Amino acid sequence: MTQAVRQRFDFADYVELEEFSKVRHEYLDGMAWAMAGGSPEHARIAANISGTLVTQLANRRCAVFSSDLRVRVPATGLATYPDVTIVCGRLELDPEDPRRHTVTNPSVVIEVLSPSTEEYDRGEKLAHYQQLAALDEIVLVATDRQCVDVWRRTQEGWRSQRVEQGSAELASIGCQLSLAGVYADPLAG
Repeated sequence: MTQAVRQRFDFADYVELEEFSKVRHEYLDGMAWAMAGGSPEHARIAANISGTLVTQLANRRCAVFSSDLRVRVPATGLATYPDVTIVCGRLELDPEDPRRHTVTNPSVVIEVLSPSTEEYDRGEKLAHYQQLAALDEIVLVATDRQCVDVWRRTQEGWRSQRVEQGSAELASIGCQLSLAGVYADPLAG
């Protein structure tokens, strides 16, 4: 039996791979792995969130980014593409990215959960995100039910709040995510 060959990359090699790849990859500890595509529900929910945040953040020094923005956690080395990223103030670009396409200072990251990645997103990936110095809130959005978990940095550490009706408050950026808006589906019945 032959084993698959696994190639290790340094971060600069990974950035080069991403530049020409048709598939996005996460990166950690010298390894890159393909990220799965999302379902129509996943894509609709992410778009709904982006739309409402763009409107609420108009005329403020915060920008909403799609899943095309790569975020790197300098403390752990994880490079990934959150579904929605908000950066307030100026962009801090990763000095190890020669292409200058990677940010290290998101204020809020939002992950729309998929059945295949939910355990990772709620566990290991959440722990990586919590190492980002500028990050104030991490939002995990279910796709199989109306449920939003907001993890907020406090003086005592990270605390979570689950919201299953009404609105989830993103206190760090002064925004509300109405669950009705997050899960709105104009194509349903």
